[in-house]
Formats: sequence, structure tokens, C-alpha cells
Amino acid sequence: MLPSAWAAPSVSTTLLAAWQTADEHRVGLVDVVARQWSVQRSLPVPTRAHGLLVERGASVLAVARRPGDWLLRWHPASGKTQWHWAADDRRFNGHVLASADGRQLWTTETDLDTALGCLGLRDPKSLEKTAEWPTHGMDPHALLALPQAVGEWPAGTLVVANGGIPTLPETGRAKRALGRMDASLVALNPQTGALLGQWRLDDPWLSIRHLAWDPVTRTVGIALQAEHPDKAARVAAPVLAVWDGQGLRAATAQPALAGYGGDICARPGGGFVVSCPRADALALFGADAGWTNSLVHKTAYALASAPSAAATPWWASGDEGVLVVGEGDQPPRLAPAAPQAPPRLQFDNHWQRWTG
Repeated sequence: MLPSAWAAPSVSTTLLAAWQTADEHRVGLVDVVARQWSVQRSLPVPTRAHGLLVERGASVLAVARRPGDWLLRWHPASGKTQWHWAADDRRFNGHVLASADGRQLWTTETDLDTALGCLGLRDPKSLEKTAEWPTHGMDPHALLALPQAVGEWPAGTLVVANGGIPTLPETGRAKRALGRMDASLVALNPQTGALLGQWRLDDPWLSIRHLAWDPVTRTVGIALQAEHPDKAARVAAPVLAVWDGQGLRAATAQPALAGYGGDICARPGGGFVVSCPRADALALFGADAGWTNSLVHKTAYALASAPSAAATPWWASGDEGVLVVGEGDQPPRLAPAAPQAPPRLQFDNHWQRWTG
């Protein structure tokens, strides 16, 4: 059992989060201090939120979970909101990204007529779509722009996770024809959308979902979700792959973690953490995809980190509280919910550190 507090001073932080309770969905700011976490301010949203993005100017973007129809900009200080709704023949796939200069937004989407994936190019002020590019696969999910060059791929290259799971507009999130799964990681030119490269894992039943950048080793970590028809194979499947600019490498020497990676973040000092809510665990890996160890954490989902230095902490949500790991030489500590926190609050997959 992890202790809930420590005598030494602890790092406090504010996290941008999405959650649901028994009767509503919200996005908001969560403070994590020495002995507890609490909601600082929040906003109700129509359906479950998923991807989150902290913008310049103390605003945030939130996107509906797939297949979603809304995109939101929220200014927490003033409460001002700006809503945008998907076209009738498109649905948001839960993630949004801004270019480094702030002049472009990209959203992952699905064309409901063809079930093929696309990137929506959006005006950063109006949120209106100005163009779209194919993602060369189905079910595109997370995306990132390389902060630094990786091999032959220059900084700024767009990396997109095609989850590869066929879906139909009339069945929403229901999975159909999994035998046609075709998950891939693609690299796209950020100016033209041209396909620069495409990579697949040897195991076709592994869906490529969420991405994290490790600045220490210049690798991209990928959280995987297994769809094997055989339960034993699904439970034992790897939850991580890494991309080094040349190819994909799935995790090695990993114990069974129920085959489900919920979120991923970089570890300070190099490597990755994958949340495994179905295994009540946080799986720690090196940048070579080698498993190192796991931490027990009930229903671990959302993760956040500040991986620029070796001694900075990272945070993980869970049913028993927020786990804070890596505060100098201190062991992990658990910050439970404050008494005034909403009851039965369940965090969604993703967190972003709030710097507004």
C-alpha cells in the first residue's frame, strides 16, 4: 500500500482533465498538491470528452470522444467558450493538434461515407475546416508533430496513429469486420499532407492508438490496444510499441497486462509509461520497448509528465487517487480526492499539464 503523504515538500501542479460522473461530463482544471487533489474550475460538455490541448493565451481545446461531433475552445479564467460542430458526413476521432507556430490546427476524423480516416485542417481562430488530407488508413486517433528530427524525418513531420478498426456510422463505436483491421503509423508532410512513410506491426490484431514523444532518446512511444479474437492472446499482447524513424518495435519481456494501453507519457530520463486500467497497473518501459517494471494502481488511466529533466515527476489517475512518481528520491505517493471533489468522478484517458 502506498502512503498518502510524505514529510518532505512535494511538487504541486495543475492538470487539464476530462471526466464523467453519474449524471454529467466535464472538462476542467485539477490541482494536485501534497496530500490531495481537487477540482479548481470546470465546464459541462454534451458528451464524453477525450483529447485535450493547452493553447497559447491561457485557453484549451477539447474534443469529443469518437465518434464525436463537437470541438470546444474554453478560457478557464473568463469562462468564455467557442463551440464547433462536425459536418454531417464527418465525425471527430478524439484528438486535436496545433502547429508549433499556432497557425494551424489538425483534427483526426472519419469520413462516414467511406469509413476512411482524414485530417481536418482548421483555422485556429474560427475552428472552421479549411481543407482535409487522407491519413491512408481507418480510424485515425492520436497525432503529434516531431519536435526534433528523427532519422530522415525532419522536425515538424506529422505522425498519425491509424487505429485500423472498421466502424460504421449506424453502429457508432461498435467494432465490425475486425478481420479487415489495418493499423498503421504514418508520417505526413505538414505543409502538403503528402505521405512520407507508413509502418505496420507484425501482429495485425494490435490497434495503434496513442502517442508520446521522448525528447531524451528522440523516439515516439505508442500505446496499443489488442483486438485478438483469442482471449489468451489478447490478454498477453504487448501494450507498447516504439518508433525510431525506421520501423515499429513492439514491447519485449512484458508480463500479461490485459492487452490494453489507455494512455502513454514519456518518463523523465527516457522511456515510457503506459497506463493499463484493465490490469490495474502502470507499465514502465525503456525507449527500446523493453519492459522494466510495473506499479500497481487501480484503474490507471490518464497520464501527464514533464520529461525534460531526470528529476521531474509524472502523474497518473486512478480510482484511489492521483499517483505522483519521481519526486527526487521519494517513493511514489498517492494523493486522494479532497472532501469537496465530485463523488464517483471517473477521469478520461488523457491529461495535459496546465501552464496558463
